[in-house]
Amino acid sequence: MIRTIILAAYVVLYLLLSIPKLKKVSKLEETGEKEEKDAIIRKTAKDWADGIVRLSGSKVEVKGADNIPKDEAVVFVSNHQSNFDIPILMSCIEKPKAFIAKVEMENMPILSSWMSKMGCIFMDRNDVRQSLKSISKGAENVKNGYSMVIFPEGTRSVDGELGEFKQGSLKLATKAKAKIVPVTIKGSKDIMPKGKKAIRAANVQLVISEPIDTSDISKEDEKMLSERVRGIIESNI
Repeated sequence: MIRTIILAAYVVLYLLLSIPKLKKVSKLEETGEKEEKDAIIRKTAKDWADGIVRLSGSKVEVKGADNIPKDEAVVFVSNHQSNFDIPILMSCIEKPKAFIAKVEMENMPILSSWMSKMGCIFMDRNDVRQSLKSISKGAENVKNGYSMVIFPEGTRSVDGELGEFKQGSLKLATKAKAKIVPVTIKGSKDIMPKGKKAIRAANVQLVISEPIDTSDISKEDEKMLSERVRGIIESNI
């Protein structure tokens, strides 16, 4: 329980101390200084995530990092086992990225502001019209050179098993004609199982599979894309 208290205190303190940087990022946005703005966002997010993973006491083994395309934005498609999945992905995958997040996270002070600056998109899966707008916005982000991460199960798994993908969950990638990079997270559920509050150290594997190009995908292959990506992720769990 001590680890849980320390980590919670770290998250709150880090966010509070990041407020001056957040204000600086806003000013850089206004003056159009994109490179400096993006550099501050990347470093702040990476340092925050590194601290969370380190304080959890967990060890993360990354396999297949060479499968990530270097000079283009991609869509990472990952399973979702734990609240720690986002910090793990931010810490262990160097490529700058933003997330499709639940709309409830938009109400979290400071954190939601940083997420917005990163390019994260808050999606209400119960609102079809808003979801479609979120997908279009995410596709535009990718076209503009910002990689995105989606969790197509829509929520965390209770038992670590891979759930069904939500209908249309990969539309963001096909709309952007981007490469999909399947990512399997194995073991993060043991850090903080769904419904539990205590944090414990765990051994986590992050498996990055070969990218799937959707730039010239046929209608028939697009229909099978969700099951194809799901199969790749499931094979590594």
